[in-house]
Amino acid sequence: MAIFSSLSRQQKEAVGLLQAGTFLEYFDLMLYVHMAVLLNELFFPKVDPRTASLLSAFTFCTTFALRPVAALLFGWIGDTFGRKPTVIITSLMMALSCIIMATLPPYVQIGITASYLMILCRVLQGFSSIGEIISAKTYLVETFQPPMRYFVTTLVSVSAALGGTFALAIASLFTLKGFDWRIAFWFGMSVAAIGSIARNRLRETPEFIRAKKEAVNKHFDKKTFFAYFFISCGASVCFFIAYVYCGDILKHTFGFTPERVIHNNFFVSLCDLGDTLIIAFCTLIIHPLKITRIKFYAFSIFVFVLPFILFTAKSPSYVLFVQCLIWFVSIENNPSEAIFIKHFPVLKRITSVTFAFALARALVYCITSFGLIYITDILGYFGLWVILLPILIGFYWGLDHFEKLENQKQAQFHTPHPLSTNPNELKLTAIKL
Repeated sequence: MAIFSSLSRQQKEAVGLLQAGTFLEYFDLMLYVHMAVLLNELFFPKVDPRTASLLSAFTFCTTFALRPVAALLFGWIGDTFGRKPTVIITSLMMALSCIIMATLPPYVQIGITASYLMILCRVLQGFSSIGEIISAKTYLVETFQPPMRYFVTTLVSVSAALGGTFALAIASLFTLKGFDWRIAFWFGMSVAAIGSIARNRLRETPEFIRAKKEAVNKHFDKKTFFAYFFISCGASVCFFIAYVYCGDILKHTFGFTPERVIHNNFFVSLCDLGDTLIIAFCTLIIHPLKITRIKFYAFSIFVFVLPFILFTAKSPSYVLFVQCLIWFVSIENNPSEAIFIKHFPVLKRITSVTFAFALARALVYCITSFGLIYITDILGYFGLWVILLPILIGFYWGLDHFEKLENQKQAQFHTPHPLSTNPNELKLTAIKL
């Protein structure tokens, strides 16, 4: 691509390895998430629908509940020994979890032990994924300058979305055609192992080496931490409603089988992938913070009308439309992730960002998974407002905080306003930064 023609060989190699690694990592992670409607029936006891919903919510949350612990562990590794070891270790952990899943006997053979081991695998995957994507983005933030920094960092999310889409394609193929689902996890183990080997070619980032040598360790700003935390809550709730909540509507209202839910979600993932890719290219001509604010306004309108839209959903295709629309108006860290990460001190960067990111996902997924089961029983679809409105308020506050930080930084360099869309001004900003 012409856009990469100005990059050095080392920079191109870093982009390629990190994109490929993130794709492989998220393929493995999302393979179970999207096949959960099928695998939960194999590895957990048969129960009534309400208990089944609670068990499904519990299994889903185990992937994320212990992520804050993983964030502290991998954050310490990344900020002490470097960004490279983190992305290698996480790939190996993902491969291990896939091996266990591919060989684990079902509940009918070994009883509750199968449930415990499956939960353990989900915990391992949650540990692995949280350290991987933030470390990959941090590596690119510390390697590139704006506006290329915004583009390549958002490409990591494109690779993650592509991994999820590919996982859904495999899950849909295997379930609809009756193939052995274990083959998919053997494939996942293979790609994770290949990813960890390939990443040995990465070199440590110059910014980390310089900060380590000079013992640079700036003050940790708690307000910035919480701003990033609230922004990270947005992507989590969008993912849950689009895939899990709407998936339950298809099952319980329209009688979808697990296989049909997986197939339906494949088309949703294509919308997610398309939206992320479009946003990545938009960062080359529009400042990321401006894009994020536009999406915030669009999502605010969507949240207001969402209960009414769901009440009038008379067909599965209507629900599919809602699922796709969620991704096109979703509030998330992209495309401003590179800006957010840059405002954390180098030697505390991965620990701070990863912990805030993990804490946001753990809380949001636990609250939505269990809370919506009871809230929507009482308030119907209007119960979604109980979850979404506080997240909207927190996201707005977090975005406003980072916009102020950017304005202060730009003023120090005497550069144009950070929300400028003028290509010449953006080029001048990149040179000065």
